[in-house]
Amino acid sequence: MTRVYLSPPEVGAADRAAVLRALDSGWVAPAGPELEAFEAELGAATARAHGVALASGTAALHLALAVLGVQPGDEVLVPTLTFVASANAVRYLGAEPTFVDSETRSWNVDPDLIAETLEARRESGRLPVAVISVDLYGRTADYGRLVPICAEYGVPLIADAAESLGASCGEQPAGSFGVAAILSFNGNKIITTSGGGALVTDDERFAVRVRHLSTQAREDAVHYEHTEIGFNYRMSNVLAALGRAQLATLPERVARRGAIEARYRDAFSDLVGVALAPDPNWGASNHWLTCLTIDPTFASASRDDVIRALDRADIEARPTWKPMHRQPLYSDAPSVIRGVADRVFEQGLCLPSGSNLQSIDQDRVIDVVRRVLDV
Repeated sequence: MTRVYLSPPEVGAADRAAVLRALDSGWVAPAGPELEAFEAELGAATARAHGVALASGTAALHLALAVLGVQPGDEVLVPTLTFVASANAVRYLGAEPTFVDSETRSWNVDPDLIAETLEARRESGRLPVAVISVDLYGRTADYGRLVPICAEYGVPLIADAAESLGASCGEQPAGSFGVAAILSFNGNKIITTSGGGALVTDDERFAVRVRHLSTQAREDAVHYEHTEIGFNYRMSNVLAALGRAQLATLPERVARRGAIEARYRDAFSDLVGVALAPDPNWGASNHWLTCLTIDPTFASASRDDVIRALDRADIEARPTWKPMHRQPLYSDAPSVIRGVADRVFEQGLCLPSGSNLQSIDQDRVIDVVRRVLDV
């Protein structure tokens, strides 16, 4: 029996043809027409004026913070419920993250706690140099509140939209918020370039600076001239060709993942103590991963029982993100915690949700979950 994975890459004939087109063009080095076109198309997909395609979403976070002038000892507010890259990029620059808890409506960072923390810092005389938001599992943060809060305190907002390309908040697409936004094209994302990411922004100077730093900060000279430290963070022309082909099918991928989530929601609606991730009313999800919580007070089995049963059936599942304030790496970091992220981690489960998930394989997932919990 073939193993069912959480979110495997979906690569088809058009993707293969795009890569061959790039190879046959002779533009195998990082720069090239596919890269330029991909950046323009990413800008269009996120309603941004500029895009810079990079080696990873982490690289984009690092460069965004660097361009904002983050220095050793500075403070950056980061959601606690996120992948470690959001915090690591802060530490790359010697700055310190302060972790902020989630709100219950979307599991994203709590705007009230962001406002409370910024006010406390203003009263102490030193504001954070940036706020990072993260769009979890395909649902955007509440930018209708976060954007004006950050503007009130004059603190730049970086939107980590690594998981939300194709989603929206109000009438605006994910990636259109903040001074800059971050995208990821890792192999498990809704579109992939195998690895890779991007930064999108409306600020031309910001984009130019990111592009400069991403190419080892080489100066405009015939010889190799360098006046500052740069990074080897640029995406290649070949991978950009793959990204263009994938991006062209983004609406179909969102629709398929939405149908998968709807089927899970219907299949588990009668299970006691089981709830799918909340769906906030401020936007539309891209349904990147379907997540649910299992409350052991009411359910007949625990989250870990379900994961073990799925694994025995050759089905990949995993807990939701372990909060950063509980990670050994960041045990000494300050945090503003109310218990929401802790509960999501202790009860949360991510199910197979890839856009190429077959109905027969989703049947397998549903059957196992119901067998464990429908007692």
